[in-house]
Amino acid sequence: MALATTYRRTLRERAADRLGYVTTGDAGELGVPAQELRKLTQRGGIEHIAHGLYRFEDFPYTGREQFLEAVLRVGEDAHLVGDAVLALNNLALVNPRKIRVGVRRRPRRQLPEFIEVVRDTAPETERQYFDGIPGTTITQALLDCRGTVMRDRLVEAARDAAQRGLLPLKELDGVVLAIENGK
Repeated sequence: MALATTYRRTLRERAADRLGYVTTGDAGELGVPAQELRKLTQRGGIEHIAHGLYRFEDFPYTGREQFLEAVLRVGEDAHLVGDAVLALNNLALVNPRKIRVGVRRRPRRQLPEFIEVVRDTAPETERQYFDGIPGTTITQALLDCRGTVMRDRLVEAARDAAQRGLLPLKELDGVVLAIENGK
């Protein structure tokens, strides 16, 4: 029992940086046997979300959980793209029906309806983390949304992002010009 407490504490420390989520991969990295996650779930306090994905039930909800969950469900190299990045950061007044997650290779697992997997080969330099959630840069997300989000909203979102420090000021004029020209 003391060992289970140690495993719980170890996993909880990892979960603290990930809105309460841990994976079997995390457990392996931390030296916690995967079967211990199942045991901890049976004892309570940890919820089994999907294959290899768990969440501590007592972590408060922030409204960002579904974005991180989508990325974790898709798996390795997964990251938010386009309007999902904008929605996560409260930009451009977007509220997508599905969270778009970019990957290099399509996952083989069955995913829930709220996730849309798209092929994305953007280089690592076009990615960043938003409170631990991987996504494309704000610049890339704004440019990817041309033609699907109103131009005025994208321009306003670019200015808002620059003001909030999400978009480098040196990129603002170029992004606005690209949005306005549709290129």
